[in-house]
Amino acid sequence: MKAMKRIFAGALALTMAAAVTACGNSKGNSSSDAGGKDLTDDQKKQVEDIGASLEDVDLANKTIKWMAHYDINPSKGQVKSPALELFESKYGGKVEYVQTTWDKRYDDLATAVMGKKSPDFFPASDMDTFPKGAIKGMFQPIDDYIDLDSDLWSSTKTASDSFMFQGSHYIAVIDVSPNYVCTYNKTTITENGLDDPAELFADDNWNWDTFSDMCNEFVDQDNDKYALDGYWYVKALSETSGKPMIGLADGKIVNNMSDPDIEKAQNFMYNLEKNNVVFDRSSNDWNTRGDGTTGNGLGTYQTLFIPVGLWALEAPLETTAPFGDMEAGEIMFVPMPKNPDSDTYYMSSHVEGYNLCKGAPNPEGFAVYMNCLQACKDKASSITEDTLVNEYKWNQDMLDMRAKVYDMAAENPVFDIQEGVSDDLSTTMMSVSQATMITGGGATTWTATRSEYEKAVDYIVEECNAKIEG
Repeated sequence: MKAMKRIFAGALALTMAAAVTACGNSKGNSSSDAGGKDLTDDQKKQVEDIGASLEDVDLANKTIKWMAHYDINPSKGQVKSPALELFESKYGGKVEYVQTTWDKRYDDLATAVMGKKSPDFFPASDMDTFPKGAIKGMFQPIDDYIDLDSDLWSSTKTASDSFMFQGSHYIAVIDVSPNYVCTYNKTTITENGLDDPAELFADDNWNWDTFSDMCNEFVDQDNDKYALDGYWYVKALSETSGKPMIGLADGKIVNNMSDPDIEKAQNFMYNLEKNNVVFDRSSNDWNTRGDGTTGNGLGTYQTLFIPVGLWALEAPLETTAPFGDMEAGEIMFVPMPKNPDSDTYYMSSHVEGYNLCKGAPNPEGFAVYMNCLQACKDKASSITEDTLVNEYKWNQDMLDMRAKVYDMAAENPVFDIQEGVSDDLSTTMMSVSQATMITGGGATTWTATRSEYEKAVDYIVEECNAKIEG
């Protein structure tokens, strides 16, 4: 797979930065892109050329309804994605945003489906829609509307095959993307005399040991310096084991809590927490440093690492400011460190994909927009590169690293579906996942964690597998 083609994956992630700001909003409807930036004339011409390869379709209904905790239409300071431009310019399409919140999104979806007021599509990128959405009848198969055997869909057909329920496909997979990167501030690295993680990675020496050494050297509680912060470091570190806690194999859900590679990762995580390198979120109402804004601490040189999705950096400067001075080249990222006993950097990953809602009013429009996403995925890379460099002030090192982590996600992905099985499993796995690194003195060993939770997890998994078998 060509690195250049993987640099931007069709600008899908450029729309994800809106997710954070949308989480706390109340439900409502919107289809505007007030404050968003349009593509240049040259970029529009490139999109037009891409669209020439797609079938001409006269949509009877040109509006598709998108329900999520973030909008696909660009918000203030964001640039319209090539796929959205193509959908609008070639097909006269329009995305109507049916706004919800992170906490209420499934309740709102269920209410809409039961009330026969379904939206058309819903994000699968959080890896929490399958298989429960199919089992509960919130989504419908995509096979009648999307030709997954066509050349257009050939690059993700195998990934789409991973999300089948009773013989049908339930997720239109556009791409495979990394869940997390390890962000850091280069000024902090220099001022503390630490090795640059990007150089360690280039030398194949970026592993649990070097990561742990840096964390232990940096932490200084008396001066409010902590090596690790954020909302996602637990899963980000655990999945460097190469194994998901809850995975899919041969169409069945699998509990991997007994896997020795996961045990190694969890023991490493427990030892990190014992050394008090993690900011104590329990002391801040379970928020990260300050008011909980993603990136807080990096820009003030008080935090060493924050594992986070690339969406957090693919955003306007006012959004990325908590991480540091983007224009000055302070912000950088690398993959999460690998097991020193392994030759492979495993990437916690997710699919960039979408579910077709049960009772969707415009499945034909949904299919056309999905085709636009696929067509733009690789062919619009220069447009999205321009956006990251000129609008969001990325440098070449960041572009090169982004290409690398996307290649790694394609080559060695770790897909965890613990949020996609059932509410009971999600609740249980929240306790399991945090057990060895919970702050405030509550961390426990992996042996004790398995003893407390493994049988309950096995029961829930077996129950769900029975439903999958029908």
